[in-house]
Amino acid sequence: MHLRSLGRLELPPTADMHVHLRQGELMNLVTPTVRQGGVDTVFVMPNLVPPLTTVEQVLEYKSQLRSIAQDVNFLMSLFLHPSVTPEVIAKAAAAGITGVKMYPQGVTTNSESGVSNLESFYSTFAAMEQHRLVLNLHGEVLESLAPADTTLEEAFLPTLKTLHERFPQLRIVLEHCTTAAAIEAVRACGPNVGATITAHHLYLISDDAHCDPFAFCKPIPKRPTDRDALIKTVVSGDPKFFFGSDSAPHPLQSKTSAAQGKAPAGVFTQPFVTQLVLIALEEAIERGVIIAADVTQEKLEGFLSRFGRRFYKLPEVSGEKIVLERKAEKIPPSIASEDGLFEVGISKAGTDVYSLRWEGA
Repeated sequence: MHLRSLGRLELPPTADMHVHLRQGELMNLVTPTVRQGGVDTVFVMPNLVPPLTTVEQVLEYKSQLRSIAQDVNFLMSLFLHPSVTPEVIAKAAAAGITGVKMYPQGVTTNSESGVSNLESFYSTFAAMEQHRLVLNLHGEVLESLAPADTTLEEAFLPTLKTLHERFPQLRIVLEHCTTAAAIEAVRACGPNVGATITAHHLYLISDDAHCDPFAFCKPIPKRPTDRDALIKTVVSGDPKFFFGSDSAPHPLQSKTSAAQGKAPAGVFTQPFVTQLVLIALEEAIERGVIIAADVTQEKLEGFLSRFGRRFYKLPEVSGEKIVLERKAEKIPPSIASEDGLFEVGISKAGTDVYSLRWEGA
């Protein structure tokens, strides 16, 4: 598929299995952009302030999100915390909560209440296995715990192996893979282990993250060889890997006013997530990492929509579709609230992009 010269493309709605929709006015601003990016289903992260550690908090948050975007399927999660006991897991399953997100303490935004000792949660994981909730892993260790010349993600991978061996029926997602080593670690596990890949890790490398506050995120993008390994995985057709944008909005001023290397971690892609994956594939073809024939309708549909739904045991797709067309549209620098008080910068601003619209069945 020659994306650069392709004028029109039809796809099933994208399933974005890793989103940050925040809270308050920022939530009101970014939640409507889910559909703008061609997405009808999202797995929502629980690292709010305070984190979502009770079933009641999660259901209240879901109610707030649905009041903003009634036509989005919000899959909800708990924040792994000592208060999330096996009894809470049973209650969460009965309430329709989908998963539990594990953040190592202090590794990323709003993770101060995260986990320092995974073994203390083994009874909770056993309950999750029993009730068929998904364990979603932020797969990094603290910098102080990583061996020299090892990325924080690579240092975490033995933990993934241990958890899978201990709980083989527990569905586990290694979130936002950034390294070739992570891809191989997921492939080495059984079918109950999957992984998300973001759009921005398909086009950013570490140099970008260190120089551009709008490219700074955690996990930090890695080497060009790691980026290219992710690209090849996207077009491999391997159903263990599916899309999760990790779109993470921060107020524009917090990005632009921070000293170099001190900007809040997060890349905001939500209004253009589907198109940004296509842009990354276009760029990879031009670099010679893949060829046009590697990009097929079936593989795009699998990665962007079908594989994630299957892993989460959802219906395949709705009756809608998204239509992408070349109309000389460019990604704008930002989105802003009507009163101008809240503004969020968008990744790859100024890039030519497919226009996207929805069609019914």
